[in-house]
Amino acid sequence: MQPQGPRPPHQDDLLLQHLRRFLGVIDESAIEMLRGRLRWLELAGGETLMRQGEPGEELYLLVSGRLRVYIEEEGARRIVREVPRGEVVGEMSLIADAPRSATVVAIRDSVLVSLGKEDFAQLQATSPQATLALTRQIINRLRTERGPTVADRPVTMALLPVSEGVDARAFAHALAADLAARGRVVVLDAAEVERRVRAEPATAAADAGHGQRSLAITFDELEGTHDYLLLVADATPTDWTHRCARHADEILLLADAQALPAIHPNERAFLVDRPPHAEAAEILVLLHPAGTAMPSGTRRWLERRPLRDHIHLRRGHAPDMARLARIQSRTAVGLVLAGGGARGFAHLGVYRALQERGIEVDYVGGTSIGAVMATLVATDRPWQQLQALARTEFGRGPTGDYALLPLVSLIKGQRLRSIVRLAIAESVGKGAGIEDLWKNFYCIATNFSKAGEMVLRHGDLVRSLLASTAIPGALPPVVMDGDLLCDGGTFNNFPVDVMRRMRGVGTVIGVDLNASKPRRIEVDEMPSGWALLLDRLRPRTRRRYRLPSLPVLLINSTILYSLSRQRQARALTDLYFNPPLERVGLLDWKRFDQVVQQGYEHALQVLGEPVPAKAPAPKMRLTGEVAALEG
Repeated sequence: MQPQGPRPPHQDDLLLQHLRRFLGVIDESAIEMLRGRLRWLELAGGETLMRQGEPGEELYLLVSGRLRVYIEEEGARRIVREVPRGEVVGEMSLIADAPRSATVVAIRDSVLVSLGKEDFAQLQATSPQATLALTRQIINRLRTERGPTVADRPVTMALLPVSEGVDARAFAHALAADLAARGRVVVLDAAEVERRVRAEPATAAADAGHGQRSLAITFDELEGTHDYLLLVADATPTDWTHRCARHADEILLLADAQALPAIHPNERAFLVDRPPHAEAAEILVLLHPAGTAMPSGTRRWLERRPLRDHIHLRRGHAPDMARLARIQSRTAVGLVLAGGGARGFAHLGVYRALQERGIEVDYVGGTSIGAVMATLVATDRPWQQLQALARTEFGRGPTGDYALLPLVSLIKGQRLRSIVRLAIAESVGKGAGIEDLWKNFYCIATNFSKAGEMVLRHGDLVRSLLASTAIPGALPPVVMDGDLLCDGGTFNNFPVDVMRRMRGVGTVIGVDLNASKPRRIEVDEMPSGWALLLDRLRPRTRRRYRLPSLPVLLINSTILYSLSRQRQARALTDLYFNPPLERVGLLDWKRFDQVVQQGYEHALQVLGEPVPAKAPAPKMRLTGEVAALEG
């Protein structure tokens, strides 16, 4: 950390903009007084600004660059959020006179100003507006500090080729075209930045002999006037490529999916030996030939790199590039599908309605049958194909093979394993991993060995789905890495909270299968086993006892804790679907078409469109969240 003297005019202008935005309506003399007491300093990428537990003597405002906040909990370091330019950090220690509550590290080269404790106290005494602004920030900080990880939108993105034959410049301009709908974009390669620096003789002369400082000034000025800055690195490890890697909020590694997954010289030179826990997030973008059916072998790429995320794109496929733009602009749409046995067929009806309305889904996740249907959605196929596949495989009934000796489960599970394997082999490919899906996917399982929820984002796809659907007592559990896994509905049947933590997700759509009304039992006490058996021999319309069967009772009892979290999950959902399926049993696998249709009709009602008698009706004008999604 290096204290600095007078700053270039553009940085002083940036500081003034940040102060006015942060403090709101405030007297100009108070701003000038504050500026006179601020101390400038620079942080290199990877350098620590403050450490958790240390005394706090200053607060900081980030003028340019990017910071990352970590919290140490029970010996583990957790990323809390990232701090973009214009934000204040360290103020809580000054106000509460307490040690630092988090560790803050520079992701990239950054410029800050600091305010000491005595000057801060004088600011509080003379400016109620400043005190109010800081109080608002502290309230927002307390809301998020112990919550899910928050990743703010990156401003500067570096595009690094990591395999031969990748045209990074063309890729950057294609991405810029989609980002332009969400803000001002500029693309810089080595030639363009040299032209811009030479076009500013005054800046260059004032900083003669300090080429890196001239570049920093150019970057700061462009970041101040644009929402997105795309830095196109060279195909080889040049000084410019190094600068791109050091200055980026996020790094997109552009790779030919058909090439060998070896570490590229660009990665080896500038990424491998960076400081731990401080590097800009690395996102692998795998470019596939046009017309590729499904990705494969993704795991070989991922296991060699410390990646935050990966994305599959088909060359020349406009929807894929639009998906990347939504993720990078933090406006991606996540679809969450709940568990619920045969009721899960309704997910396909809802997805059909979303596709017909042009609402694109970028991430998918789910639990149990919701995980299976989410996998189909992640293959990025038309809804007609998904319904045909699900009807063929799951319409046969995956839970009909009851065990003669139910030592582990009432159901053998062989039929379910066969159905899942066939469905995945046909839609994704034999031996596919979770990573081999066009749209990023996760599913939830319960780790019985460790008594906790487990989010599965990598590994064998079939085994992961079988784990997520292994209802305790009803279906056999799955052994994975020495742990016993079973149905994720035990802990999180509607995993909206997980989707909220996914990188880039701005809007969450949820399809919940929990009955909206509790079911009333019209008996005073449980009948005997013989009475229930005789009652089951009667026609359905003449039965006296409307009681759940043993398998259904077991299935429902496993998700009681998840159901208690329904209100919280719904609050995290922007667009919520809850199809009325009270008369559909969890094991009514033969009612495929009826359940899909019920989901479709319910979705049309939620989306504000009349339910068609036969053919789809003309689209109506939308408002609120739905209109935002279509836009």
